[in-house]
Amino acid sequence: MKKNLFIIIAAACALPLCAAVAQPKSLHRLQQEFVNLRFGMFIHYNIPTYMPDDWADPDASPDIFNPAHLDCSQWAKTAKAANMSYGCLTTKHHSGFCIWDTKTTGYSVMSSPYKKDVVREFVNAFRAEGLKVMLYFSILDTHHKLRPHQITPQHVEMVKAQLRELLTGYGEITALIIDGWDAPWSRISYDDVPFEDIYRLVKSIQPACLVMDLNAAKYPAEALFYTDIKSYEQGAGQNISKEGNQLPALSCLPVNANWFWKNHFPKSPVKSPEELVNNNIIPFNKVFCNFILNVAPNRDGLIDDNAVETLRQVGKLWKREGAAPELPPCEAPIISPNMAKLKPCASSWSNDMWIMDFANNDNFEDAWQSNPTVKEPWYEVALDKNEQAFNMVVVTESGSDRRIRRYRLEYCENGLWKPLYEGANAEKIKIHRFNRVWGSKVRMAILQTSGAPAIAEFGVYNERRE
Repeated sequence: MKKNLFIIIAAACALPLCAAVAQPKSLHRLQQEFVNLRFGMFIHYNIPTYMPDDWADPDASPDIFNPAHLDCSQWAKTAKAANMSYGCLTTKHHSGFCIWDTKTTGYSVMSSPYKKDVVREFVNAFRAEGLKVMLYFSILDTHHKLRPHQITPQHVEMVKAQLRELLTGYGEITALIIDGWDAPWSRISYDDVPFEDIYRLVKSIQPACLVMDLNAAKYPAEALFYTDIKSYEQGAGQNISKEGNQLPALSCLPVNANWFWKNHFPKSPVKSPEELVNNNIIPFNKVFCNFILNVAPNRDGLIDDNAVETLRQVGKLWKREGAAPELPPCEAPIISPNMAKLKPCASSWSNDMWIMDFANNDNFEDAWQSNPTVKEPWYEVALDKNEQAFNMVVVTESGSDRRIRRYRLEYCENGLWKPLYEGANAEKIKIHRFNRVWGSKVRMAILQTSGAPAIAEFGVYNERRE
């Protein structure tokens, strides 16, 4: 017996290392694989399907969720016919109704007449057609009163518990598309529901799952703020540059006039196959952007015939052939809280009304502007009276300006200013990661410019690192 055990151990030790330890994919590789998917189906199907508005009554009875012929296989076959490579389902929209077998609330499909796990049916049907699956999840939840200025620790724990269910019960999830967070209409900040905590939770459960915030388009197009993939909702006026985009991206659009099904959909014109292919799929794919087309199932749980036919025609016009262009290297996403946000700040003389407070107000649409007569402009932010730990500084110039060419970054420790960086950097968004330091203030001395500088946002972060 000892001899046999020795043989088994020896054989195991002789296995190639790569067979014993699977190496995780880098974020850049996952982003490239996402871009390679090219085209997919967004599926807005939830309790708003059974109401006249996309934003459902948060007190709507689960009794109205009662599809007579729900068939996720029909959805998947329609996606396959269009040469799509994945689907993404609205597991929970803004009114908080969950369409999976959740243990976190009674406000779910299991309390409806249907009483079946729609997420389970969706993932099984799409995988049966060889398609990948993604899940949509809303942070804003009006039924459970997860709203601005009312968020409690229990709300955050509910979000985490729901995401654990979705990420542990349904196999590999290619991406989690999050909505209702840090948008002017949701008014829930990344501090109210801590983004870095949620991001780390997702990665701890499924390291290969991309985390996407649909509202991250409020941030500049040149860096990834609070998302692995830059998103653009066309209906909200968010349009990707078809010439200059260099980041992994997603653009979304509904095939109908609304995201959720409406009574007039079966008779109303849908977007033409030619428009979808020539104005969306082809040009977006050339600039590292995946196009996701929303198709809304009706109250029977089926996609209407006119939408099915349009997607069939798309599949005739366009084929997914080979990988997308090679994605350029890009900085890792910024996911930590901005310690400089709304903190006391100072600067050299400003231009007109654009004083120093505009550079750390969490709004990239305005800026501190230096007075043109100032020869050596500077900007400074006080983090706290006590010294704080941080390891990243991000400076974003205003608009399309790239006037700051050379500068120096310093931090104040024990009353002494110490260097962080000095050099030339003509990028619009200047991202500096370094070993953790402790300080009470951070400042920027602008040494060379091509005109009066303007800083849209000055960020200081204490990023968690492995």
